[in-house]
Parts: sequence; structure tokens; C-alpha cells
Amino acid sequence: MSFSAFTLTPEIHRSIRDRGHHEPTPIQWGAIPVILEGHDIVATAETGSGKTAAFLIPLIDRLHREKPAGPAALIIEPTRELAAQVEREFMLLARHTKLRSALIVGGESMRKQFDDLEKGAQVLIVCPGRLIDHTERGSASLAHVKVVVIDEADRLLDMGFMPQLRRIMKMLPRKRQTLMFSATMESAAERMAREFLDNPERISIGEKAAPPSSIRQSICPVTTGQKGDVLLALVSRPEVDSAIVFTRTRDRTDRVAKMLARAGVRAVPIHGDRSQGQRNAALAGFRKGTYRVMVATDVAARGLDIQGVSHVINFDLPDEPENYIHRIGRTARMGRDGCAISLVTAEERAGLGRIERLLGITFEREMVEGFEQPEITAPKPIKVFRSGGARSPRNRARSRWA
Repeated sequence: MSFSAFTLTPEIHRSIRDRGHHEPTPIQWGAIPVILEGHDIVATAETGSGKTAAFLIPLIDRLHREKPAGPAALIIEPTRELAAQVEREFMLLARHTKLRSALIVGGESMRKQFDDLEKGAQVLIVCPGRLIDHTERGSASLAHVKVVVIDEADRLLDMGFMPQLRRIMKMLPRKRQTLMFSATMESAAERMAREFLDNPERISIGEKAAPPSSIRQSICPVTTGQKGDVLLALVSRPEVDSAIVFTRTRDRTDRVAKMLARAGVRAVPIHGDRSQGQRNAALAGFRKGTYRVMVATDVAARGLDIQGVSHVINFDLPDEPENYIHRIGRTARMGRDGCAISLVTAEERAGLGRIERLLGITFEREMVEGFEQPEITAPKPIKVFRSGGARSPRNRARSRWA
């Protein structure tokens, strides 16, 4: 199958070819025709599956045909980095049309955003807070929006954006097409879909809570004092072309990046305490190869499409096991191979157990030459029974992780 199977304008087909896309991914094959027919959709797919193009291609095609004079499409993103990434993809796919976009996010020039809106941008790519600022100032109108994309819906909920989303959705016309994309579909996301969408088609690609099968996953048992030296040994391997190293805190991110830089590794930190300019520069430098290692908090764990990342290394395990899946999804993008290695101490055994239980696997062990590594295994579940008296059918054994 190829993109020629879709009824798209010649300009869109040309942009897709220029972009280097030849065959649609499963989520694109499932979502694009449904969106072109005008239906609301709820789509879930594993990270790195091509969700952005799945909504941009039909959205651009529709607006190119209709040629609206002002804002006709709204794309809502949870972070500035994701919004900027979607705008870059929009410009590539809309290059042979006259459509324009406005990036409406915090940390960027309000003057430029005013100018883009005054010039009649048809597509608004936004973070909720800054969009509300513009609507309150009267500089942005949502009265004629025809298509709304709620992207990374689960992340928007995790970050507490539901009140702002409700305010924005009330400003939109009742008659509209709403597209919701999410990596996972938990109960809160289901409630969001019922509240904002009208009889949506549901598209689910891949296994729930599963990273791409093309990622080789392993753990590297270490003591707390070994972590820095073992990390340096790992990133010094010749097969590590580019790596994202995930840490738990912002301070730790800075310390690890400085440690690598002192050892001669081209490394840059990215986290929420850095300015938007610093974050943009870090991402741009990492994409261009100026930096070989990017050290990040979970701000970089969701949605960012950085091509060519050969390795993801978890310097610290994430607090939530689902975040492990999002982190390692930064490698093996679009079906490529990748490698994920987690440094695990004895104190992190419980977290290791939760991740292995979620994925239903036992990780391979990664040995590093020159280090005496401890034996670390995930704890087994502890069965807790009620004591005394007859047990009713409801008093079944419960399991928890030690």
C-alpha cells in the first residue's frame, strides 16, 4: 500500500513525496481515510508510530481545498517542544500550499504571535495557557474553527490541563470535527473523549502499554556509586551514535551533563528550569549532532520526534512504569532498531519489578567490562491474605510488589 491510495490533492501528494514518506504507517493507514470522511476519531498507537502525520495530512488537505481566510484548525499540545515539532512537520507537509500556521505557546514572543494571527494564519498550534491569553486579549478568535486536534491527550491530563481544555472547547463552534490522539487510553482520557467528541470512530494500533518490538531492552546492575562511571563507559561505546540519558530530577540532569562534558562527551541538559531559548537550542544542537548526548528529565519523554537516536539510557528509573515506555520510545522511531539500557541499583528493585510486570518480561542483563556488578533481580509479588474467619468469595488473595 502507498499514499496514492488516499484521495488527496496533488500538492499534498507532492509534499508527502518530498518528505520522504512512501508507505503509510498503520496509524496513518487507519486514521487518514476516516478523517477525510469527516468523522471524529479517538486514536491510540505506540510512540513513534507516525501519529502527527496521521492528523496533519488530512487536515492540510481539507484546508487546502476550502481555502479559509482565518483560523480554521486548532492543534492543542501539552508542551512547547511538541507544539514546535508539530509546526515544523506542518511546514514541510504544507509547503506546496498557501496555508500558514501560528505557534501560540508560552516563552515565545507575543509580538510575533500577534503578527502571525493578524496575517491570517489558518492553523493554530497551541499550548492551552497561551491560547487563553490571546483569546482574552481578543487577538485570537476560535469562532470559525472547523477541525480540532487534541494531541497527546493523556499527557494533557497528566499535566492538569483539563480546566483550560474545557474553557477552550466552550469557545469553539458546536459543529466541528474533533480528533483525539493519545499514546494510552485510561479512564480519564475516555471521559475526555465522551465530553468533547461526537460519536467518534476508534482506531487502536499495536499492543497496549508496549514499546516497539525493534528496541533491545536490558538493565545494567550497579551500585549507587558506580552510576556515573558506568554511564560514561556505556556512552563511550562505538555503537552509541547518539543517546538520550534520562534522570529523575532537574538538578541531577545538570550534574550528569556536566560530568559527561568534563569527560569529553558532547552533552547538553534539557529540563523545565531551563529557558525556552535554552531548550530550543539544546534540541536543535542534538538534532544536528552538535551534541552526542542529551541528558533530560521526562520533559523529553513524550512525543518528541528526534531521528537517529541509537540509545536511550535510564540513569534513574522513572517513578511511573508507564513513563519507561514513553522514554525508550525516543529510539527505534518509525520502525528503526534501537537500544534501551537502564542502570538499576538495589534500591530501585521495586521500580524494576513494576516495569517488568507491566511489560510481562524479564530484562536481559548488560555487563560492562571493568566493573564488578551486583546481582539485582526484581522482587517477587507478596501475597497478602486476610486472617481469621471464613473467607467469602470477595476475600481473594491480593498481590502487591514489595
